[in-house]
Amino acid sequence: MYTEFKNKVVIITGASSGIGKATALAFSNEGAKLVLSDVQDDEGETLAEEIRKKGNECIYMHCDISKPADVQKMVKESVKKFGRLDIAYNNAGIEGKMGFTADGSEENFDRIIGINLKGVWACMKYEIPEMLKNKKGVIVNCSSIAGVIASPGLPVYVASKHGVNGLTKNAALEYAKQGIRVNSVCPAGVDTPMLDRIVLNSPGMEEQMDTIHPIGRAAKPKEIADAVLYLCSDRSSFITGHELLVDGGYTIQ
Repeated sequence: MYTEFKNKVVIITGASSGIGKATALAFSNEGAKLVLSDVQDDEGETLAEEIRKKGNECIYMHCDISKPADVQKMVKESVKKFGRLDIAYNNAGIEGKMGFTADGSEENFDRIIGINLKGVWACMKYEIPEMLKNKKGVIVNCSSIAGVIASPGLPVYVASKHGVNGLTKNAALEYAKQGIRVNSVCPAGVDTPMLDRIVLNSPGMEEQMDTIHPIGRAAKPKEIADAVLYLCSDRSSFITGHELLVDGGYTIQ
C-alpha cells in the first residue's frame, strides 16, 4: 500500500504493546527497517523476533524515554545499525494514577510529565539532528483527545498531552524548511492495556465505552496505526503541525 516505506528506517517507542505494537507490525508489512524500544523488554524482544521471522530487519532496545541519556543512546545505536533515520513514531506514554487535581501527588505529576512530555521532547531532540543530516524526515508524536479537551480525573495526563501537541506544532514550524514534517495523532478510547486500566479504575466506564464514541465502539490499535502510516507517508506531504483526531467522533459531541 505504501511502497515508499520499503527499507525506510523507523523508530517506534512504546512498541511492545497496544498502538506501538500495531504500528510496528504495520510498518513491517510495508518493508520498513525497524527499531523498537520500550521498558517491557520481554514483550519487545518477542515482537522484534516475530518481525524478523517475516524477513524484515528489526532490532529491539530498552529505552526509558524519561531519561534523555537512554534516548540519545537508542537513537545513536539505531543510526549505527542502519545508517540513517527516516521516520520516528514517538508513542510511549502512561496515564498515571487517576484523581482530581487537588488530590494528586507530586510523584505522580513528575512521572507522567517525565514520560509523556519530557520523553517526547527528548526523542525529538535526538531524532531531529539525524534527520537534518538527510534534509528530510517525518515525526509523529502520540497525543490523545486529552490533548485537545479536558478529562476529569486525569489532570496531569491532559496537561502532558496538551504539551505534546504544543511541542509538535513548535517543532513543525522550526524545521519545515529543512524538510522535516512533525504531526501528532490524537486517539480517543483504544482497545489497549492502558484503556483496560482506566476502565478498571472508573466504575461504570466499561458499560459506557460503546456509547461515549458516536461511532459506537472504541478503536482498534490497527486503526491508529493506519493513521500514523498515513501521516508518515508521501500522501500527507503537505501536512505538518497537525493534530489528527482519530476519535470516532468523540470530540464533536
